[in-house]
Amino acid sequence: MIGAGFAGLYAARGLKDLAKAGHRITVVNAENFMQYQPFLPEVASGTIDPRAVVVPLRSVLRHCEVEIGEVTGIDHGARTADVALAGGRERRIEYDVLVMAPGSTSRVLPIPGLAVHGIGFKTVAEAIYLRNRVLSQLDVAATTDDPDRRRAALTFVFVGGGYAGVEALGELEDLARDAIATYPDLSPDEMRWILVDVAPKILPELGEDLADYAVERLRERRIEISTGTGLASYQDGSVELTDGRRFAAETLVWTAGVRPSGLARLAGFPVDEAGRLLADEYLRVPGLEDVWAAGDAASVPDRTTGGYMPPTAQHGMRQGRHLARNLTAWLEGGRLEPFVYRNIGAVCSLGRYKGVATVMGVKLRGFPAWFAHRSYHLYAMPTLTRKAKIAADWTVALLFPRDLAQLGSLERPRDPFERAAGA
Repeated sequence: MIGAGFAGLYAARGLKDLAKAGHRITVVNAENFMQYQPFLPEVASGTIDPRAVVVPLRSVLRHCEVEIGEVTGIDHGARTADVALAGGRERRIEYDVLVMAPGSTSRVLPIPGLAVHGIGFKTVAEAIYLRNRVLSQLDVAATTDDPDRRRAALTFVFVGGGYAGVEALGELEDLARDAIATYPDLSPDEMRWILVDVAPKILPELGEDLADYAVERLRERRIEISTGTGLASYQDGSVELTDGRRFAAETLVWTAGVRPSGLARLAGFPVDEAGRLLADEYLRVPGLEDVWAAGDAASVPDRTTGGYMPPTAQHGMRQGRHLARNLTAWLEGGRLEPFVYRNIGAVCSLGRYKGVATVMGVKLRGFPAWFAHRSYHLYAMPTLTRKAKIAADWTVALLFPRDLAQLGSLERPRDPFERAAGA
């Protein structure tokens, strides 16, 4: 099995009976944990401890062989996969059945300066870095005498008006507003938060009325929303938009979508125009014997809409569970069942106590939507231990002031030792 994100982890967990029956299940993943991405905004704001949103693979997949590394090639004719292991060693793994769930990566466009100076928001490490970045920029602004530098330090640009961009901006603006109150020489009015998206509306999945509500609530917090325009360049600390506007900003966060892993295309498997691995309604890859697919990197037919399922967490985890059931039935001579799932809704946090959501056709705004967002994701978080840790973090956040510690030194842990050695 390649990948241990939402689809891969739940598929692997569902194969426990096969492992008991003597089948060997090998899971290959780049990290030794699965991260629950919907909680990354709260990791960035410091509401949730980063360790609470990652699930150690070896703890929950004791019935599997877990290999930490990157799959560099697949020869399905020979039934082998080449893996670059974490220690730098190469290994060739033989298989009988291949499950493809390699997930997705940030979709970085060839915009001048973006790859060098932009910040992504798809991993725990990026969330921690962004928290440190926002807090350190307040220090920069408080200690500079240059008004232009101060203005640039307090300008934060987010490109991408989907769930990731809106939730990250909402949480971090809340964090910065609390933090700036501790700086006697800074005012919240000096901060500039900007959300940019090429689409005519943000949060299109939620419908026009909820999207408009979200825009109103964000603008009440002096957050600028620029739709119908995109990023043209980001060089020398200057943001240029496609509508011609240009301004200085020292922080730019890129949340403009994801792209599927290129592993399926590299292996010569059938893919759609976006590069997602084609799968049928049973989560098998047509024309390839013994290959199954699920998650962000799979193009799975949606029998309820006639289209294809979106790359979301709720679809990925359910595809993984269903794949495990079908794969078990196939190996044991049972009947395969088509994967049918109707989206139960969508939830989006706009920061602490604020949100928008649609759940089973019911539209929610404000605190009820925020509560629904937390409740759903706490329910979906794997393992009771992680659920308990997150609930404890939320309880502490309700009872005590926000933690405003900036741990930027974590990104350069050897600096103090090297300075001491030089002295």
